Amino acid sequence: MGAAVTVAVLGAADIAKELAKKGTASDLTLFNAVRDDHALTIVEPTQFPEKLAPLLYAVGMADRAVLVIPGLTREVAETAAVLDLAEVPTVVRLGPGVGEEEVRRAFKGTRLETVPMAPLDLLALRAEVDGWSAPSRDGPVRVPIDHAFPVKGVGAVALGVVRRGTLRAHDRLRLYPTDTEVEARSIQVHDVDVREAPTGARVGVAVKGADADEISRGQVLAPPGSLTVSERLIGRERALCRYFRGALRAGAHLHALIGLQFVPVEIHRFDADGFELEADRPVVYEPGDRVLVADLSPPGGPRIAARLTLASTA
Repeated sequence: MGAAVTVAVLGAADIAKELAKKGTASDLTLFNAVRDDHALTIVEPTQFPEKLAPLLYAVGMADRAVLVIPGLTREVAETAAVLDLAEVPTVVRLGPGVGEEEVRRAFKGTRLETVPMAPLDLLALRAEVDGWSAPSRDGPVRVPIDHAFPVKGVGAVALGVVRRGTLRAHDRLRLYPTDTEVEARSIQVHDVDVREAPTGARVGVAVKGADADEISRGQVLAPPGSLTVSERLIGRERALCRYFRGALRAGAHLHALIGLQFVPVEIHRFDADGFELEADRPVVYEPGDRVLVADLSPPGGPRIAARLTLASTA
């Protein structure tokens, strides 16, 4: 398999199915295509805007994002607020009757004000995404899991994208944040058996050492000792959503996306000197990871509140 990329297609339904074939469906819908040795996975947040989490998951899984704007709706505004903080390379495609000038004016002062924009052309968009690839990342292999299920005669299969390093068959890995150690019995990339899968590849991993009901979204396959597990989330670097109307103060109860873990958190400290949050369960991360913080019941405006950068708890 050659280059691979995961793309979040946001803002309008019925676009992803024109670019790839529908696959796994839950609160997210995945679409897959392999063309000219290029593997494309598209993530669509099916249950957004009713729920915020699918949008955050889609952005968290993506190497690149396409924001389709059929109109300047509340849904588009909230999606734009998330993308402004998420740092995912983004292009904007405009629906009929939507002008570039009005969109750039609406996004003024945000990261999206200067991203590439053009009228929506499905053939051109398909050609463009087929030229994208995931950035190479060296280091210990890291595979966040987004789905898992049992397969008769095989056992538990975990689905995810290799975010760093190379996953190899028979690797001994820890199923973070649990203490369970497993073996990658076999690997498939877009239904093809492979001995190894590089950064960017979407994999199905037959896991020996855990049942399917012990595997859930947000868990991470990585070598033992390579990642941190803690309920305590601390750091100094932060970026606030300019449109968020809720309160970020000690005692506030919010939610946070860490990797693909979406968990309740309580703020213990949030000031100019840094932040400290406590998750309601142990989560897996490493220093430098980004966290998206959200208030699911804000007094008004978008539910996304801030992006935080984690430091070591040691």
